[in-house]
Amino acid sequence: MRSSSFGMVLLCFALIFSCSGKQQKMIKDQKAVTILIQPFNDLRPENVTGIANRIKKMYPYVRILKPIGFPGNTYYQPRNRYRADSVISFLSRNTGNGFVTMGLTSKDISAAKGPVKDFGIMGLALRPGNACVASSFRLYKYNAGEQFFKIAVHELGHTQGLPHCPVKTCFMRAAEGKNPTNEETDFCKKCKQFLISKNWKFNSI
Repeated sequence: MRSSSFGMVLLCFALIFSCSGKQQKMIKDQKAVTILIQPFNDLRPENVTGIANRIKKMYPYVRILKPIGFPGNTYYQPRNRYRADSVISFLSRNTGNGFVTMGLTSKDISAAKGPVKDFGIMGLALRPGNACVASSFRLYKYNAGEQFFKIAVHELGHTQGLPHCPVKTCFMRAAEGKNPTNEETDFCKKCKQFLISKNWKFNSI
C-alpha cells in the first residue's frame, strides 16, 4: 500500500514538471511575434515562397499573405518609384499587435537620405517596429534570389531592434549605397545572440 502511494506521488510529481515545462514553452511561444510576408502584385509567387522558406529555418512563425497592389499615395511619379517610407507606414497601420509585416516587391523604392529627397534603396524598416519592405529591383541579375533573401532578412533584423553591424560578412552590415550582399554569409555571433533572445531558432540555415 505504501509503495503504491509512493509511486503515485512520483507519477504526479513527474506530471507536474512535465506540464510546467509545456506551459513555459507555451508562454515563450506566445511572446514570439508572427512575421507576415506581404507580397505586392508585381512579384512572382516562387520568389515569395523561396524567401519565406529560408526565413522559417531561422524563425518558425511565418505566414504569407495574398498579394496586394501599392496604395496610390506611395507612388513617386517623377522617377517612377515607390516611396519606401510611405509603404512601411501603410503596412504598419495595417499590422496588429503581435505581428511584423514585411512587404516584398520587384519595383524600385526610395526614401529621403540626408540632403537627397529621393534616394534609391533596396529596403527600409522601422527599428524597432512592426513593418519593413524589401525590393529586388537593385540586385545583380545573377544570384538574385539569394541576394533578395539577404535584403529581406536584413530588414527583418531592423524590426527586431538590430542596428547596422560593422562585421562585413554579417547580414546586418550597412549597404552604404552599394550592394554588398554577395559578401554576406550569415548573422554574426553578436547579432545572432540578440535574435535568439527574440525567439529566433537558427536550426539550420
